[in-house]
Amino acid sequence: MTSTPDAPEHDGSDLAELREEIDALKAIPHEEIVNPLPKNLEDREPDAEPTDAIGSERWDDTESPRPGS
Repeated sequence: MTSTPDAPEHDGSDLAELREEIDALKAIPHEEIVNPLPKNLEDREPDAEPTDAIGSERWDDTESPRPGS
């Protein structure tokens, strides 16, 4: 790149801020950039609760408590 008296040769000193922004964007996982999850939706996600194992429920006797209760 040539320089002129009106526009001296660029030394790149103002690119440090841009480099910081690029590095911050590189730190974000690709999936988060492509398909971001809104923060308020993430906070409303339900917590997982333990469930009974498949086949452990007793259908024949609804009045008596389940085993382990």
